[in-house]
Amino acid sequence: MEKKIKVLIVDDSAVVRQTMNDILSADPEIEVAAVAADPFIAAQKMREAVPDVITLDVEMPRMDGITFLQKIMSQHPIPVVICSSVAQNGSDTAFKAFEYGAVDIIAKPKLGTKTFLEESQVRICDAVKAAFLTGRKGMVHRPLEVAPKLTADVVLAKPTASHAMLETTEKVVVVGASTGGTEALKDLLEALPQDSAGMVVVQHMPENFTRAFANRLNSTCKLSIKEAEENDTVMSGRVLIAPGNKHCLLKRSGARYYVEVKDGPLVSRHRPSADVLFRSAARYAGRNAIGVIMTGMGDDGAKGMLEMKEQGAYTIAQDEATCVVFGMPKEAIKLGGVERVAPLHEIAGLLHMRR
Repeated sequence: MEKKIKVLIVDDSAVVRQTMNDILSADPEIEVAAVAADPFIAAQKMREAVPDVITLDVEMPRMDGITFLQKIMSQHPIPVVICSSVAQNGSDTAFKAFEYGAVDIIAKPKLGTKTFLEESQVRICDAVKAAFLTGRKGMVHRPLEVAPKLTADVVLAKPTASHAMLETTEKVVVVGASTGGTEALKDLLEALPQDSAGMVVVQHMPENFTRAFANRLNSTCKLSIKEAEENDTVMSGRVLIAPGNKHCLLKRSGARYYVEVKDGPLVSRHRPSADVLFRSAARYAGRNAIGVIMTGMGDDGAKGMLEMKEQGAYTIAQDEATCVVFGMPKEAIKLGGVERVAPLHEIAGLLHMRR
């Protein structure tokens, strides 16, 4: 049996350290190698045994997590998952974590709600596994075992031939991304011109983090970018980012595309789910849609992309060489849902050509 993924938990809260220990230890593929109350203790633990992945709080005594992250990446790069309440506020500090090399940011677990902890457990373990894959990119891995997951059926019925929409001159783009997606989306959106087709994006992120992410992109791109709100119009020059912890669906009324933002169970272990967005695009846009699936762990979006292709949409997958984790695109390609595989720097040009 292959060795387990060894994790070092760094957090100044004893309650959080114990909760994280319980969550990660319950996964048969993960082993908690050590815990530390601050970066200085963590550094000592790392001298004794180098972990495969570190989960790291941001606000801690003696040294903050961002400074420690910088030191790790400059001295001995190890995949880091930020686990902090700061992420829930969408602060600039959290964005700096991505810029300094963090693989992912997850919401710090909240005690007292059994359902929340159960849902968080899957998200946390997925983030650690994705970080591990990132650290060993290019090597062959056996498939990771995951818990049974719901499909988009729980939110929206599968499209049929009767749902096919008449083609118009108005195209709409739907995008799904996860691990590594924040930087990949930034590169993609900054490369698009102001008259690009309207776009809806699912990026797996915690609740309340997506608004700050959208605002940050809006400040650097030619496009108008905002967190999606109920009934927002999808139109040329605008990008709508699905809010964390909500599903986002594309809808159509006459010639107008708009979004529906709704609650619902986790789909493909995520909320928002790319499968839900892609299915809605297949159902309400058909061949007027363009689907893009980008870097990320797991298979969210793969089935939905196939449904889009079956309804006549043009579908694109980011290639392995430019993905942080070649999970979601790989699964979409495997199902036969992808027409074009392209490196990240070519996707903007493909979208502009197809609009």
